Amino acid sequence: MSKIVSTKIGDADFTFENSSVKVIANRNCPEIKLAGLNVGPFDEGNEYEIKYWIAVELQKFGVVRLREEEMLDAAKIYKIQWKERAQTAGQVAGLPDDFYSKFRRFLAESKEEISKQPEKAREYEKTKQLACDIVNSRVKKIVSLASAPAQTEQTLKNFTSEERFLYQELYKVISEWRVKILECHEEEE
Repeated sequence: MSKIVSTKIGDADFTFENSSVKVIANRNCPEIKLAGLNVGPFDEGNEYEIKYWIAVELQKFGVVRLREEEMLDAAKIYKIQWKERAQTAGQVAGLPDDFYSKFRRFLAESKEEISKQPEKAREYEKTKQLACDIVNSRVKKIVSLASAPAQTEQTLKNFTSEERFLYQELYKVISEWRVKILECHEEEE
């Protein structure tokens, strides 16, 4: 099962890496030719839409920067955690489908910053705890929903692709378990 989980999360990350994001050019830059792919040219101050993985590489060289709404930060994570806690037991707050991919990258970048700025360690731990709260809250709700009769698409619409996978797998396992338990009981009668 863990290989399947890793594959599903890897698939979500692959999709995220190849999704389009908006960037702003930090400086003028001529067209860049990559293996079978041309990017640019870029004019300083203009907005462009490019694949996430390309944006990350160009950002390292100061050519572009991700637009603020494309990034995840501690304030956004706090807001998500607050919204999640405000939901009733059977409800799940909407998350962007790429939340977990963005979050894993945010944590990795934050951890890297600690080596340069040790004073950021406290903020990193606090943000990581908020994320754990979000994940734990959502997992509890997913388990609860997977234990109930099949959910409607309306109920599942706020799940990310990773959560939808978890729900489907749990629902199958719980349903099979119920059938087996009831079969054993019927045979004894």
